[in-house]
Amino acid sequence: MTRVLYVYREYHVAPNQDADAEPVTHCMECVACEQASSTAEDVDGPLNWVFNHLKSYPTHLAYREHLTRPYRAEPRTYP
Repeated sequence: MTRVLYVYREYHVAPNQDADAEPVTHCMECVACEQASSTAEDVDGPLNWVFNHLKSYPTHLAYREHLTRPYRAEPRTYP
């Protein structure tokens, strides 16, 4: 007869800050026409896109940011 032992582990989820983690990225999207900036690690590029888009479309006043942040599940350790 084979015996099976199950071990249940608790995990917590936190932002992945490992050296090899994917970078946090930003993208801005116009709510009115759904055009979007390119994705960048620095928020300045997408924000500059908003100002340029606003010059071309002065009535497009609402924007949303798409933020991608990597997370990692890690087993809980107990003392």
